[in-house]
Amino acid sequence: MTHTLLIHIVNEDPIVGDVEELPGMNDSLVWVNNPRRKDGKDIHYLDSSVVTILLPVARITFIEIIPSEIEENLISHIKD
Repeated sequence: MTHTLLIHIVNEDPIVGDVEELPGMNDSLVWVNNPRRKDGKDIHYLDSSVVTILLPVARITFIEIIPSEIEENLISHIKD
C-alpha cells in the first residue's frame, strides 16, 4: 500500500511524496517517489525527470502522513 507523506525538511519548504512503506525506527534514509511541492508543482532544486529521491533522516524535522481518500471517507462516515 502506498502512503502519501508531507515531509518537513530542515531549512526547506515541505515536500509531498509517496512511499511504499513508512520509515522505520532504524532507517537512515527515506525513499520518496513522485516528489513535489504541496501545491503539486515541481521542486526547484530537482531535475524535472526525477521520480525518486532518497532523503537522509537527519535532514527531516518531522513527517505528516496524509490520509488517502478511502481512509478520509471511512473516518468521516464514522464521525457522522
